Amino acid sequence: MNHLIAFTVTMLTITNPFGALAIFAGITSDRSGAEKKSIALKAGFSVAIILLIVTWGGHLLLKIFGVTPPGLEVAGGVIIALMGLSMLHSKTSEMSHNKAESQEAKDKPSIAVVPIAMPIIAGPGAITAVILATQKFPSFEDKLAISFICLSVSVVLWGCLYFASPISRRLGVSGMNVVSRIMGMILTAIAFQMLTSGLKQLLPGLA
Repeated sequence: MNHLIAFTVTMLTITNPFGALAIFAGITSDRSGAEKKSIALKAGFSVAIILLIVTWGGHLLLKIFGVTPPGLEVAGGVIIALMGLSMLHSKTSEMSHNKAESQEAKDKPSIAVVPIAMPIIAGPGAITAVILATQKFPSFEDKLAISFICLSVSVVLWGCLYFASPISRRLGVSGMNVVSRIMGMILTAIAFQMLTSGLKQLLPGLA
């Protein structure tokens, strides 16, 4: 149960619902209310599908590329640490998205899957966290629990995107920055724990 709670917190922090809704509000500012709701629903559904595919098929990627779990844990720790440090400075990591992608999204007729679902929400950090969780807990029951958490996170994200405009107005820029910094601190701590764990397995002499 402790591991499941930790994984839930990790996923909510990495996917950064408040950061996602701020980006969503920006790139859908010129769209109608009905379009925004439709995009939010499609994005939430796409995030769920992506995370479920990674949950049940992510181990195949490791086998294909010959990547070991400790190596992935170290790489994931670095990626997530960079994301966390960006959030501490109230910035969105360019590993999730960049200005060019945001500008391109404004001109696209359909933006729910790319870039909102991936890579803005279900980006490298979230995918790495899911693969690591399934490596540590590989049983069928564990994957079912991980799948349930991924679905729950997707529902939360859909809710944030659906109500992006009123939430961003209520919190304001200062409120969004405070939430982002808190989540960034948590994410950075999680990242260094992952990094330490991976290094201990790769270099047993450090333990």
